Amino acid sequence: PSTRALAAEIGVSRLPVVLAFELLVAEGFCEGRTGSGTFVAAAIRPRARPGHPAAGERGAVSKGRRSVSRSTTRLIRPPAPWLLQPGAFRLGDAAFDHFPLTTWKGLAAQQTRRLTAPDLRYADSMGHLPLREAIAGYLGAMRGVRCEASQIVVTSGSQQALWIAARCLLDPGAAAWIEEPGYWGVRDVLRSVGAEIVPVPVDEEGLQVDRGIARSPSARAAFVTPSHQFPLGATLSATRRLQLLEWARRRGSWIVEDDYDSEYRHDGQPVAALHSLDQEERVVYIGTFSKVLFGALRLGYLVLPPDLVPAFVAVRRSIDLTPATFPQAVLAAFVREGHFARHLRRMRALYRERRDALVEALHAEIGPEARVRGESAGMHLVLELPRGTNDRQFAVLAADHGLSTMPLSFCRTGPGGTPGLILGYGGTEADSLRSAARHLAELLKSG
Repeated sequence: PSTRALAAEIGVSRLPVVLAFELLVAEGFCEGRTGSGTFVAAAIRPRARPGHPAAGERGAVSKGRRSVSRSTTRLIRPPAPWLLQPGAFRLGDAAFDHFPLTTWKGLAAQQTRRLTAPDLRYADSMGHLPLREAIAGYLGAMRGVRCEASQIVVTSGSQQALWIAARCLLDPGAAAWIEEPGYWGVRDVLRSVGAEIVPVPVDEEGLQVDRGIARSPSARAAFVTPSHQFPLGATLSATRRLQLLEWARRRGSWIVEDDYDSEYRHDGQPVAALHSLDQEERVVYIGTFSKVLFGALRLGYLVLPPDLVPAFVAVRRSIDLTPATFPQAVLAAFVREGHFARHLRRMRALYRERRDALVEALHAEIGPEARVRGESAGMHLVLELPRGTNDRQFAVLAADHGLSTMPLSFCRTGPGGTPGLILGYGGTEADSLRSAARHLAELLKSG
């Protein structure tokens, strides 16, 4: 109808009708024809053809045929209750109530007051220079990693750093060693880039390098957690560190070192990074603040051989151009002014206390048959279960009772291996850990 006729029919003034028609024309739903009026646009009129379904049916058919890439399909899995369930033993939780939040807020306010108009531009894809300088100083003093700020690329946590490393170093089909059992996030990364995953067994000395060489001698890369193997907690022995470095040198392969929580070593001094022994620049080092400060921070970093920096920066830029500057500036001040080092010292003592409480409670409640592994560092340990136990089924049962226990089998690429539970203790107070251990023991005995 004409705008005048429609306005009269619905009892409104002509102006809103004219505006509505203009909007429909601007958005392409209608088209105006001089001297003829306004019509539904020809491009969106349904054209029913013999033998074809009606519009509603056609939509249902097209949805049924939708697909995503094969690499994405391999990443899709049902939500794991042990990852969703809050409560005792939840992995990734830290003692957030002990974080110096007032100090952090003060530094954030300080950085806000210093903001100028140029600070609002897109920043360096490598990351905020003061933060990279602070990281270089910290790594040299505490981890034995000698590097310059120009070798550091800031990322959104260690997971993004792993993806960038895999994307830069591996072509589709290239073989890569991973630890077995190991961090499930590495498997996801390698699947997403189409790499061939080569599981390499882990024992009390860490990655069995000779087994990796036997299985895939010319693998393009090895993804390892040498200072605190995830999840079993082993430290890669000096002999195997040298063996791994020699393999990488001889084959021209790469070592991706994920140093995710080495700051928290409870028995003795922190072990130096594998990177500190690398004379041939074959190690790509990954660190994170999300683990040792708080997960919502989402800041990690890569330390790269100088010749790899342009390639890694190109991939970093392709993801999201640049990391957000403001949280980097706050973190740089937090590190530079000594708050980070003080926080680590306090947390080492606290996590050692919580570790001790959990280990003692497990032995007291379960008995001498309780076998605990990986308790010397970090914020988690592994409780091995009797042979034949389905640790995934038990983890589901525990989640129903408010306990967030990750099954050890979740960290394996295939079946087999000793069943067990990965128990986080960083975010739970000592008394609550004792109570949770008692509850866990009751479930084990009843199951």
